Amino acid sequence: MQQPTSGANQRIARIAAHLHPPTLQIEGESSGLGRMDCRAKGGSPGFKVAVLGAAGGIGQPLAMLMKINPLVSVLHLYDVVNTPGVTADISHMDTNAVVRGFLGQQQLEDALTGMDIVIIPAGVPRKPGMTRDDLFNINAGIVKTLCEGIAKCCPKAIVNLISNPVNSTVPIAAEVFKKVGTYDPKRLLGVTMLDVVRANTFVAEVLGLDPREVDVPVVGGHAGVTILPLLSQVKPSCSLTPTEIDYLTDRIQNGGTEVVEAKTGAGSATLSMAYAAAKFADACLRGLRGDAGVIECAYVASTVTELPFFASKVRLGRAGIEEIYSLGPLNEAGLEKAKKELAGSIQKGVSFVRK
Repeated sequence: MQQPTSGANQRIARIAAHLHPPTLQIEGESSGLGRMDCRAKGGSPGFKVAVLGAAGGIGQPLAMLMKINPLVSVLHLYDVVNTPGVTADISHMDTNAVVRGFLGQQQLEDALTGMDIVIIPAGVPRKPGMTRDDLFNINAGIVKTLCEGIAKCCPKAIVNLISNPVNSTVPIAAEVFKKVGTYDPKRLLGVTMLDVVRANTFVAEVLGLDPREVDVPVVGGHAGVTILPLLSQVKPSCSLTPTEIDYLTDRIQNGGTEVVEAKTGAGSATLSMAYAAAKFADACLRGLRGDAGVIECAYVASTVTELPFFASKVRLGRAGIEEIYSLGPLNEAGLEKAKKELAGSIQKGVSFVRK
């Protein structure tokens, strides 16, 4: 049998590099194949995105959706289990992004080096009877570890934080970054897009419209009463009855519980969360590209209230958050209730890192 040529060996190595980047060598080279050089033939320029928690219920569909996004050129998938299988599966999709998998904490730094956007769905999901606070002790530690890696390996990356409870994990991330001097509030965003996606869907159902034509700002936080849908600011402009407002507010605030109960112990909102996270990441990517008028809701450091963090509409750009918008007209009683709940959640996150 004819032996493969040097060129063939190089092509084989590049293909295999998607699955086993740390150990590959090209004939004639003494060092391992550099990950940044493992580009698919014909690949176009784009942004480098990492998904941390890529083998989980949110991570897998999110990784698939990011592989489809034409603005992504390199997609790094990290988890503590099962990443090789997810990477192999997704890498077969015939889209531009080059996919590489990373397994275990010893490969976290490799997964993060050079990334433009880091999306974090890592953590345990909600189960029946579990509140978002019940998630705290487990997920807080996971987020802290991952953010320490970000601070070291890609401190300029835009961080999209999904891990619950978001009301507390975003302050945890901020404190980690502050400790090492890399904190940039413009680049840390808690993903509350699922609340917006649900609000758009539920309002569209009531009004008999296409959800894609509806825009409902959702401010506050990302749990229960902290979720404040601004139903007086719905676009297109509409007139909702008090009964409809009560129904919609309750359903939007408890959308997560609706899914947990419907799955009867088999999980939480993973598919809709992955869709919402991919939609938000795409907005961040378009902002990085320099697109004008990219406006979404997110849980961020702000001064729109006396609280250090609050979800509101933000304009995204090359630096991350370029503008934070005021809240506009809203239910003052609901706002005060949300702020009281949020204050405790924020302090819980800050105390976790400072203890």
